Amino acid sequence: MNMSQWTPICQVDDIPVLGSRRVAREQGLDVAIFRNDQDEVFALLDRCPHKGGPLSQGIVFGTHVACPLHNWTIGLCDGQASAPDEGCTPKFSVKVENGQVFLDATQLASHATDLARPIAGPARRSTSA
Repeated sequence: MNMSQWTPICQVDDIPVLGSRRVAREQGLDVAIFRNDQDEVFALLDRCPHKGGPLSQGIVFGTHVACPLHNWTIGLCDGQASAPDEGCTPKFSVKVENGQVFLDATQLASHATDLARPIAGPARRSTSA
């Protein structure tokens, strides 16, 4: 891929170790960029597939993040919830060159990543008698 397909976001050191940084998009939901204790960098839509919690506020451990709302564990490599939970949040292609973090410009601009809805919505009261 050539450089024109990548958007510079920040320096790796701008992301706290075992933490994250939110990236606002012109259109669509924010992206969360995570850094683990091995200085690996990952990017996911900042929304848990369970009830839409902000993953950027979760706890990073290894290659996973725990959602702050209900402790669902989400894989940073693929956005997949760990068993027994089921669901997936969209991931973004990320690369690091000379300490600079880049996100795929096409994915960053796409609304398609926002179409994946959380699997559990608000509780609804039954209307049947």
